[in-house]
Amino acid sequence: MKKLKTQSKAAPSRRRQPNGGGAGADFRKMATALAAAGRAFYARGWALGTSGNFSAVLSRQPLRLAITSTGLDKGTLTPDQFLEIGESKEVLRGREKPSAEALLHLAVVRELDAGAVLHTHSVWSTVLSGSHAANGGIALEGYEMLKGLEGVRTHKHREWLPILENSQDMTELATRVSATLRESRDIHGFLLREHGLYTWGSDLQEAKRHVEILEFLMEVLVRAGAAATR
Repeated sequence: MKKLKTQSKAAPSRRRQPNGGGAGADFRKMATALAAAGRAFYARGWALGTSGNFSAVLSRQPLRLAITSTGLDKGTLTPDQFLEIGESKEVLRGREKPSAEALLHLAVVRELDAGAVLHTHSVWSTVLSGSHAANGGIALEGYEMLKGLEGVRTHKHREWLPILENSQDMTELATRVSATLRESRDIHGFLLREHGLYTWGSDLQEAKRHVEILEFLMEVLVRAGAAATR
């Protein structure tokens, strides 16, 4: 009699863990990079205490962001303090709450297809956004450092930083941010009055460079006496 072939045992199926696999690794990598950027900004005096928030796009379809949770000391920021949120600010990964300003990050990403959004809160941006609020913005012109902004090739470039009135109603403020970006698609950042700077880039590296350029130029203006226009 022929022996019946024994059926080989099927390999056990691997169930994907909620926060595992490639998506989890990508999130961790991005959170690590954002945390390092945040600590560097703290060291430069651009995000002291719990001020500032930072995000980067994880996917676009569906829209997913890695973003700081609320109320964090930026000098000790770690990857574990980041969240993954969806397009309605819902938390998909992490246990804490996102900043209310997450709506502003989402607005920038949607309007400009940005890959990262960084919000700093330096002395320079706070002072200038208050003293120049009546003008609706600040003009940066004639500085060599302007060439560090994406697409700028000459120091003669005139960069306009709009100043928006701050608000505790983030839904209303996000609507105004979206309108500003639709009207001025070539800008590299905007200020919230007596609050701070928002800037962005196609990726985190570009966004970090824009923070460095714009914070440098705002410090130059304050030190040169441009804050005395109030």
